[in-house]
Amino acid sequence: MDALLILGGLLLIVAGIVWLVVLAFGTSLLWGVGSLLPPITLIYVVRHWNVARKAVGLSGLGFVPLVVGFTLLANHEPERIEAIASLQWLEPDEQTQNRHLAIGLYGQLDDRPFNPRIGRLIDGVLTLREGDDLFARQEVRINLGTTQPGALRVDVLPQDANPAPEIEISWMRPEQELPEARRVQSGYTLHLDLQPVPPNKLAGDFHLVLPAHYHTSLSGHVELFTDELRYRAGKVDLRHDSADTLAYLAKDYLQRRFKTRAVTVESLAPMTFPATTLTIVVKAKVNSELGSFDLDIQKGEQGWMVNDDEYPPLPESETPSNVVAAQPQSSFDSTPSPHIDRRQRFSLERLLRNPARYEQLQMRAHTERGGVAEGRFIGVDRDGNLAIRRVLKGPGEATYNLAPENIVLLELLEP
Repeated sequence: MDALLILGGLLLIVAGIVWLVVLAFGTSLLWGVGSLLPPITLIYVVRHWNVARKAVGLSGLGFVPLVVGFTLLANHEPERIEAIASLQWLEPDEQTQNRHLAIGLYGQLDDRPFNPRIGRLIDGVLTLREGDDLFARQEVRINLGTTQPGALRVDVLPQDANPAPEIEISWMRPEQELPEARRVQSGYTLHLDLQPVPPNKLAGDFHLVLPAHYHTSLSGHVELFTDELRYRAGKVDLRHDSADTLAYLAKDYLQRRFKTRAVTVESLAPMTFPATTLTIVVKAKVNSELGSFDLDIQKGEQGWMVNDDEYPPLPESETPSNVVAAQPQSSFDSTPSPHIDRRQRFSLERLLRNPARYEQLQMRAHTERGGVAEGRFIGVDRDGNLAIRRVLKGPGEATYNLAPENIVLLELLEP
């Protein structure tokens, strides 16, 4: 009922505005064109009130069901009103975030086009998924078993007996209430050649052909997340809802609370998303001692945070005093000693604090969209973008201007 009232109110308001424009065109062509701009529309209403008052009254009438609808919605579902007021609906959702994956597959699944936008390789299961609802519109799952970190290569031919990977395809058509699934254990062709892409992706060639009666053949390039962390401007994005995000949050909190980096998160109690407040039970080793911690957390504009967290950041590891004495260096000196490897503790934040320290050094930047820019750092422009110059084959050069918020990983390639 509340949704109908809100929709009806909006329709009345829009109808009144359209009627007002029509009346303005009836007055004169100049007023009609001018009424398409809000300031001119107000002037027209004042100058021609006798003509415009009916349309204004219709729009005003639309505010009555609109206000009543929002009032009912606030009584029944206050969290939705809070989400609307906080403009959460403007933020990219899970599917939009996954569009940063560079997936280009050609072929079909069950004789229909397959365009996945979600890709993962977590706990030995490779998933390519189309659709972000509870049941995927179409999905391919490959159970690879135990996999090692780093590059991955798998080749299976139809004549191979009892291959280790197990293939499962599923789909859900508009007329179906539940998805259909098929499991394939042999007789297929599979080729994977994936290389790591920092900080948490694998990318490379993908080729899958199932026996003819499955009508499934896919080939092309895929990019896969290897965990449920997401990154923004080179840092973990705490706004992303996942167990890995909360594990990262808990580890950082416990490190600062106990003033030690020797913290290992063993497990988290199951949790349900979406949510704005949670109490998570964390089992973690702190200085090799296993303990259980109950953390009250909430989600704000900056993402998930632990309530009443007032612990300062851990200090960065210091260079021993005897080394400092042997190699004194002013903190304001942008020319480092040749014996200091600037790759140690290098980060995007350090570069932005002192760009001159790293000028003309070879760097590699990985962007949110999966692009890689490699070359010599030549400074920060007036807009705050990083400029990386690369010499091309033959005459000429290219300069990449990258905004810091679009960089997920920045590597310094020389000392």
